[in-house]
Amino acid sequence: MEEAAKLANYLPLSFKTPKEQEYIEFLWDAFETNYTHNKYQFAFLAYHMLTMSFVYFNIWQIKQSVPGDFEKGLIGFGKDVEKGLIAATSPFSFSVVPERTVLRFLKLIACDNAKIGIYAKLVDDRNDSAHPNGNIFFSTPAALDIKIREILRVVDEIQTHSTLTIQRCYARFLEESNNPDDREYSEEADQIREVLIHAHYLSQKDIEICAAFDWQAHGELKKHTNAPNIQLLHQTLRATYTEL
Repeated sequence: MEEAAKLANYLPLSFKTPKEQEYIEFLWDAFETNYTHNKYQFAFLAYHMLTMSFVYFNIWQIKQSVPGDFEKGLIGFGKDVEKGLIAATSPFSFSVVPERTVLRFLKLIACDNAKIGIYAKLVDDRNDSAHPNGNIFFSTPAALDIKIREILRVVDEIQTHSTLTIQRCYARFLEESNNPDDREYSEEADQIREVLIHAHYLSQKDIEICAAFDWQAHGELKKHTNAPNIQLLHQTLRATYTEL
C-alpha cells in the first residue's frame, strides 16, 4: 500500500474543476478500500484507472506545450474525433479514444513502439481482470504489489520522457510571467500556483523538473530585460514546492 501511494507524486497537485479532483479522490478511495478488504483484483482496476489518468494528464501537457506536434499526432483519427480533441478543455476528453490507441500519443515524447507495446500490456491486463472469465489474477497482496511495481516503473519512464515538454512549458511561463504589472497575479507564489501548476495540471514530479531547469542556460531568458524577475519566479517555485 505504501509503495502504491508513490503514484500520487505523478498526479496533478490541483485540478481545473472540483469534479476532476473528486474523480481522482474517488479512485484512490476505491483502490484503498478494495486493497484493505482483500479485493485485490478490484484494487488493480482502480489503480489502472489512476495510471491512465496520469497518461491523459501527460498528453494534455503535450497538447498545451506543443500544439502543432499534438495535431500531427491526430493523423488517422476520424474528423469528428480530431475536431473534438483539438477543442478539448479537459484531459479526460482523451477517454473517448481506446486506451491502446491513446498510448500512441506518447510517441510525441519519444516513446518508441517497443515501449508503447509494453505499456499496452497493462491495458490487456486490465481487460483480462475486468471481464467475467472465471479468473482471479490478483488473489494475494504479493501478486498485486508486483503489478504495482511494474506500473510505477512504466509511469516513471513516461515521466522521464516528458521532461522536455515540462521544460518548454516552464520556459514559456517564465517568459510570459516575468512582469508583475502585466500578468494575472502580482505575487510570484500566486502566479506560479494558478497559471503554471493549476492551468497545466503539474504534478510534484513535474515541479521537480521545473526546479532543476537551468533558466540561465536558456538564451532568451538569460538576456531578457526582466531577468531579475525571472530569477525571482524561479526561486519562489523552488522555495515553495521543493526541499532545497
